[in-house]
Amino acid sequence: MWAPSAQRVDVVIDGGRSTHPLSRGDDGFYRGTVGGIGPGSRYQFRINAELLVADPASRYQPEGVHGPSEIIDEQAYAWQDANWRGRPWETTILYELHIGTFTDAGTYRAAIEQLDALVDLGITAIELLPLWESPGTRNWGYDGVLPYAPEHCYGHPDDLKALIDAAHARSLMVFLDVVYNHFGPEGNYLHTYSPEFFTNRVHTPWGEALNFSDPGSESVRRFFLENALYWLDDFHFDGLRFDAIHEIYDASLPTFLEELATTIKRSFIGKREVHLVVENDDNCSQILSRHRTTTDRRFDAQWNDDAHHALHVTATGEIDHYYRDYAQDPIADLMRALSEGFVYQGEFSQHRGRCRGSVSTCLPLTSFVFFCQNHDQIGNRALGDRLGHLVRPLILQAVAALVTLSPMIPLIFMGEEWNASSPFLFFCDFPDELAQRVTEGRRREFSGFPQFANSEGQQRIPDPALLSTFLAAKLRWAERSEPPHASLLALYRTLFALRRREIIPRLARLPEHGVQSTRLDARSFLVSYQLNDRSRLHLFANLGEDRCLQAPPLPGRLLFATDAANATSAAPWTVRWSLQLPAASG
Repeated sequence: MWAPSAQRVDVVIDGGRSTHPLSRGDDGFYRGTVGGIGPGSRYQFRINAELLVADPASRYQPEGVHGPSEIIDEQAYAWQDANWRGRPWETTILYELHIGTFTDAGTYRAAIEQLDALVDLGITAIELLPLWESPGTRNWGYDGVLPYAPEHCYGHPDDLKALIDAAHARSLMVFLDVVYNHFGPEGNYLHTYSPEFFTNRVHTPWGEALNFSDPGSESVRRFFLENALYWLDDFHFDGLRFDAIHEIYDASLPTFLEELATTIKRSFIGKREVHLVVENDDNCSQILSRHRTTTDRRFDAQWNDDAHHALHVTATGEIDHYYRDYAQDPIADLMRALSEGFVYQGEFSQHRGRCRGSVSTCLPLTSFVFFCQNHDQIGNRALGDRLGHLVRPLILQAVAALVTLSPMIPLIFMGEEWNASSPFLFFCDFPDELAQRVTEGRRREFSGFPQFANSEGQQRIPDPALLSTFLAAKLRWAERSEPPHASLLALYRTLFALRRREIIPRLARLPEHGVQSTRLDARSFLVSYQLNDRSRLHLFANLGEDRCLQAPPLPGRLLFATDAANATSAAPWTVRWSLQLPAASG
């Protein structure tokens, strides 16, 4: 155990059955060997003869963050995926889900029962919200404090392995969202014995930043580097999504993120496909850049918040908070996102009060993950309302057609495919005092919105600490076969089938500078993409309430249209896609 600020560390076995002092090394690690224990034995570390804490690298916490750690035989699970080599990145169709609300039971094993439905839908990869052991019995996962311990409320670690095994048996990749920018506020004892885990130079929105370049950072970097490899090796995850890397402060060279990506990519060369995705508000294209002499990238892709925000403003007209950066001309912003990836490539952001981003035209569009909904964009709304709760079905269908057939990598959030009636609300399970502060903070966060400006309006915001808030977010799978949900589900099946058949085979090694776009009128535009076989994918969109009278006929074979595909005009909220093969192919 790395505890450089502790004066003494003992390991306590099975609630006090035996206690063993550990020896301190010059590197700040306490070490010792204890016999007569094995899988199922539980232990804690006792700091300075007083405080009992879990192993910070615990593999399982059957009693939660404050309880003892349990020894796990990590070789006990009999994997069945020996022939699994993953899938190429461009084949990815992502489905983001939260284990606790994905099913009624909210367990790893219960999630297996719905995998066939996702395969039938056309999904090729699932992405799990963070699984680090978090306080209480319900949490989004971003309050995790024990990064190596899969959340015990969802089942045993072997149950998680069974879920991934079952996914691989169905040719589904599995990604994990990991949080390397902060620890949660409850159950984290590192300040007591390893304050070197943190730096007081900067703060994140969630507290002190982690130490990746100050004295002591070598052990911190190693802790998280080994964590990433642990999830990929021991649990056979196919990729990781790194949360909010713009909140990782690092003055070193190479940076922790550079070291992390390089190490992971080298570890799996020739073995299987492993993909790395980032969330990065800084819009830094350099970390996605291809190497000069190869097609390898440091990270495979970034969540494209710009594309989402421009699309959301276009669809809803909302211009509050960060949406105001896209209020002036959301159609122009959406065209730029569809053509170049980032909207902000160095321009001034009013919301942030600074310039943001770097040029992204050097990147293939498969470097961007495109979505109209995800856990943040739903759950960070006061009432957790989905896009389908805000707009008419006609608009929802147009948005779905844009996201699913774009050359960017599509992501949908669980239940989006049938416009689930359940909201996805922010929920947590903290002790009373902390829970009260979180509830008050959430209501204060939305006090700037007119509908929540007074106490009566704020009382409408569901209390994150209540069990009912968590239960309200659970999917109601029976809805899928009921109108109007069934028709949207059928549309998503059609769109994903088209993507797999017509678009995915043409996405590998996309040419640079192969996109052209044309503005037709205030709400209509054309975008044309050159694909890897010299074919061209054409998009026409009329994203307004008026009929477009300048709709040109699309070259090639029509793939999909939300309207009757009239060649000279287009109804409101029309999206059309066509595929034009190279001349030599006919």
